[in-house]
Amino acid sequence: MTLRSRLALGLVIIAAVLVVPLVVARASMQRLHGQVRSLREGEFQASLVLGRLRDALGDVRQREVALSVVKSDTVHAQLREALARAEALADSLGRYQLDSAARRIHRDLATIRPASESEFVAMRGGRTAQADSISQRTIGPALRDADRALSPAEQVLRSRTTDRVFAAESALGRAEQISLGALLIALVLAAVIALWLTRSISRPVTALEEGMRAVADGDLGHSLSYGADRRDEFGRLAISFREMSRQLAELDKLKAEYVSIASHELKTPINVIMGYLQLMEEGVFGPMTAKQREVAGTIAAQANTLARLASQLLDVSRFEAGGGRIEPRRVQLPAMLDELERTFHVLAVQRDITFRIIRQPGLPETVMWDSERINEVTGNLLSNAFKFTPAGGTVELTAAPADSSVLIQVRDTGAGIPAEQLPHVFEKFYQADNQRSASAKGTGLGLAIAKEIVEAHNGQIRCESSVGRGTLFTLLLPISAQNRRRTSTPHDYITEPTA
Repeated sequence: MTLRSRLALGLVIIAAVLVVPLVVARASMQRLHGQVRSLREGEFQASLVLGRLRDALGDVRQREVALSVVKSDTVHAQLREALARAEALADSLGRYQLDSAARRIHRDLATIRPASESEFVAMRGGRTAQADSISQRTIGPALRDADRALSPAEQVLRSRTTDRVFAAESALGRAEQISLGALLIALVLAAVIALWLTRSISRPVTALEEGMRAVADGDLGHSLSYGADRRDEFGRLAISFREMSRQLAELDKLKAEYVSIASHELKTPINVIMGYLQLMEEGVFGPMTAKQREVAGTIAAQANTLARLASQLLDVSRFEAGGGRIEPRRVQLPAMLDELERTFHVLAVQRDITFRIIRQPGLPETVMWDSERINEVTGNLLSNAFKFTPAGGTVELTAAPADSSVLIQVRDTGAGIPAEQLPHVFEKFYQADNQRSASAKGTGLGLAIAKEIVEAHNGQIRCESSVGRGTLFTLLLPISAQNRRRTSTPHDYITEPTA
């Protein structure tokens, strides 16, 4: 599945998951709405009917009393209408499951209707006593019985209404819980899907970023943490990355071979030039004038510089091509430090620089190093320290034990290196901006060779510096280095400015 398809599918699933709580909440609300509508059309409507029926019975009583006073056809007709309205309302109680009250009230009204007719006839005939007797013995008790029949109906209705309200409240609570639960589940699922999408994208992106950083640092054999068999854009990127690394490795190898061959071929004409200069200085080709000797000396100095540069280029190319080799032998560490102290003592006196070597307690007596190569590294670091340290400054070399390693630090109080340039000091031909403070210009290969030699010993080298306060180079060398060939994949080294 391509990355675009994966993103589209993930977004559709997230949208669908987030819609589910809405559907659940809507269904719950619809059920609650149905219960409320049933309550409104049932119990509430029945309560209204009971209220109207009570009013209708009161109206019947008022009309019956008025009939006994007025004895007119109009009042008699109004009494009939009141009775008809009360009967209709009593009949409607059956729709609300109040059949008992409906039958009782309907029976009382059925008693009142003929009695009211008899009462009206007696009144019209002047039989007042008979009319009063009908009102007191028949109509009055029937109306009271009808009124009493309303109370149980109202109690039943009130109880049913209370039960329905409680049921609606419970349904509302359940709907709220279901909606919140569905929303929580939807959010969790959406988060899981979003996390899956993020990881499926961020992991290969991070792997590509690490791969590009490794290639930029010179690790052309770096492998991505995911395979090129993926069927998406990252799989194609992995194939392109692998092909790019392969081509860069071939170019790097060709470059190293070219530099190696060129450096080696340069040594022959340089040696010829230096040989002829030596013969001229010895007078083999006849005596030389003072001017000629001066010119010959200049040519010899430049030839020596070229020879040193060719040798350094050859060293760097050999290490980068995997041909750099160290020959560890048992070395007396105190004697090695004493020799360094004697070698640079004269230079320190000449330049008025305080120089000392500090030996921390616990140093091993012997180490397994390539002494010539390590002397080359320490000599290069000390030469740089003297080169960038003005008169009156200080240069120190400190040797201290560190577990199964030896920690060597070369510190000076010279010009220092800007923080943004520290990551590049071990690159070939790189020269920091502090060259104007140096007593002599360099080629930019010394630190690159030092780094290769240290890492060939399976050690580490780092540089710390602060402009105007000096520079500190730190070497961490194992006490016993293995006799092995240096690979073309460099170890990481640390460069960090001091505070």
